[in-house]
Amino acid sequence: MRNIRSIYVPRRQVIRGLLATAAFGATSKLWTGCSSDSATSNSTTESGSGTGSSDQPLVLGFLYVGAKDDYGWSQAHALGVKEIGNLPGVKIVEQASVPETKDVQEVMRSMIDEDGATAIFPTSFGYFKPHILEMAKQYPAVQFFHCSTLWEAGMPENIGNYYADTDEGQFVAGRVAAQTTKTGKLGFVAAKPVNPVIRNINSFIMGARSVKPDVKIQVIFTGDWLEPVKEEQATNSLADQGVDVIGVHVDSPKVVIETAEKRKIFSSGYHADQTDLAPKGYLTGTTFYWAEFYKNYVDMIKAGKKVMDGSIPRVIQGSMKEKYIKLAPFGPAVSEAAKKDAEDAEAKIADGSLLVYTGEIKDNTGKVRIPKGTAYKMTDPVLDKIDWLAEGVQGSVS
Repeated sequence: MRNIRSIYVPRRQVIRGLLATAAFGATSKLWTGCSSDSATSNSTTESGSGTGSSDQPLVLGFLYVGAKDDYGWSQAHALGVKEIGNLPGVKIVEQASVPETKDVQEVMRSMIDEDGATAIFPTSFGYFKPHILEMAKQYPAVQFFHCSTLWEAGMPENIGNYYADTDEGQFVAGRVAAQTTKTGKLGFVAAKPVNPVIRNINSFIMGARSVKPDVKIQVIFTGDWLEPVKEEQATNSLADQGVDVIGVHVDSPKVVIETAEKRKIFSSGYHADQTDLAPKGYLTGTTFYWAEFYKNYVDMIKAGKKVMDGSIPRVIQGSMKEKYIKLAPFGPAVSEAAKKDAEDAEAKIADGSLLVYTGEIKDNTGKVRIPKGTAYKMTDPVLDKIDWLAEGVQGSVS
């Protein structure tokens, strides 16, 4: 299986080409890894007219680091954007497969100067420094909403952050995995040992061990967010070691899910619903529901609110209770008892009676990291400092 890098054409070049040829639309072939992508590089949709007292639509720009059908991070965002594209008085400008280089600045500049976007949503983590910071300085009247919690005092005031914590979804998915495994050996293919990834691994195994205390999980880090060849190799290696359920946190879980299906083992997905990639072995997955964020932003912006004056919160963050996170549909291998258990766990998380990080919690060296009697909510800053693997994880962050 080859890893073919994407071909990227800047929006400004696309627009110039359209003007020169008097063409209405253009499409470009976007990345292929182990799949084809039919997403357009510059798609614009408009629904209705008028934003409040104005006849002009609210123009929002969205940038994705991957393809809009990558079965991962970018697709999850694109699905949310698709929902708000149907709202009255909203015009969407999108571009997929935008690399985390200075090219992203040119795409944002084009969306503002050429398309009239007044709010930009650059969805990839790597877009923030220096690209969003630089563009926010150049366009102080434009609002930039980045999917992270990276804003700090002293940065441009026209930047807002939004983020959904996935620990709760992974905890419930881990419970499903524990009730499905026959070997007691779980696996996890991960990109890098950074805080959000480590927390997903930990919450997955903590959920599993809350059902079966002896379950263990073997982790393989590939080293980067998109490494299809390494992801396939890692999945095969875990299957060879007797793992029969695999979790994942990479940019696009497609290769991991498909490889697990070929090896006739179970998988638990991430970002978006991957059911159709593994009709037999897919159990469920932790999925983002970004539409909930985007609908709220549309309402606030159309009401004249701004992040600059505090009428739009600097950071909007949540999880299952806020419906920012959902479980994907259950696959055929999930028992009725496991489904009922997962639904009960979701309900307890939503009403606050079940907190994932409730002590005593030890790391995989036996050291107590969260003492008995201590519990943390998803928004507690201490969770952002987790750099250790939980008890039951076989692997290292070094």
